[in-house]
Amino acid sequence: MYGSDLSRRNRFHEGLNSALCGGSIMGSSGERDLAFASVVFPRGDSETNALLLADSIRSFAGGLSDSPLRFYTPGDVTGLSEGFRDRLSGLDATLVPFTLDDGLRGFPFMAHAFAAARAEEDAAGEAGVLAWLSPNTLVLGEPLDFLLGDGVSLGFRPVHHTLIGSLFGEPLDPFWSLIYELCGVPEERVFPMDTHVDGATLRPYFNSGILVARPGRGLMKAWRDKYVEVHDEPALRGFYEGDGRYRVFVHQAVLSGVILSGLDADEMVELPPSYNYPLHLHGEDETDGRPVAMEELVTMRHEGFHSDPRWPERMPAGDSLKRWLLGRLAR
Repeated sequence: MYGSDLSRRNRFHEGLNSALCGGSIMGSSGERDLAFASVVFPRGDSETNALLLADSIRSFAGGLSDSPLRFYTPGDVTGLSEGFRDRLSGLDATLVPFTLDDGLRGFPFMAHAFAAARAEEDAAGEAGVLAWLSPNTLVLGEPLDFLLGDGVSLGFRPVHHTLIGSLFGEPLDPFWSLIYELCGVPEERVFPMDTHVDGATLRPYFNSGILVARPGRGLMKAWRDKYVEVHDEPALRGFYEGDGRYRVFVHQAVLSGVILSGLDADEMVELPPSYNYPLHLHGEDETDGRPVAMEELVTMRHEGFHSDPRWPERMPAGDSLKRWLLGRLAR
């Protein structure tokens, strides 16, 4: 599925050469074709993840490597370390503060929804497409699939695991029935979607860590607004109390409902499985498309691999990529 030919296995090197030699990709109107955005929090691990993401974009995204790049942070940017701010500036990335009420801060991924909505607002009129990436992402090749075709408003990846997802061949369960009701999902817009790692066929369950969207459609704003509106609904609290996973992942359920209520299926495209691949689940991946090495990927997700001192021994990647990561982590 991912391909094992030489060009795929050398994606890391090709991305570097393209970044060094290529120019930017511009729309015919002078608008940038693409803008990148993510979120960062005033913690050491979050700052490390953000720097790795920014540096990987600048190094390996080829002709898209000099696209606008913003990181959004709740509160004052001075909460972030000075060293982080200096290094991010050196990568030509912009820090943008946003406001998040204290009452919402403790709810899982609420800050991500607020940051994504603000990123969408900032990208409007600047870029034809916004690539919203979770900060625990590495870009390892030129993400040309981010350049959405005519009539396409969203590029997405499914969730990694089934977890609280709704199996497509089974009756709609009470949780998803409630989500569809709260979000106004028309029944005819529901279609089958296969998870990335466990290969189950679900009703649409979109991964919030990679959303490639046209800013003018307002999907991120709709996600934020609906999440704020329904996150503490009494009916949802019953699910949270019965199984804590519902509270952790309700943000993606609401996102899925918002997307289905706002877009027809032909306005979306599923990105290839070489995008948003979960490094941390590589050992659990039993699908036919399991990559041999991370260089086969365009973007990958991780769970802070750098916190494990033995990661260079354990990561399924070649020496060049490991040296690049070691060099960045040593700074």
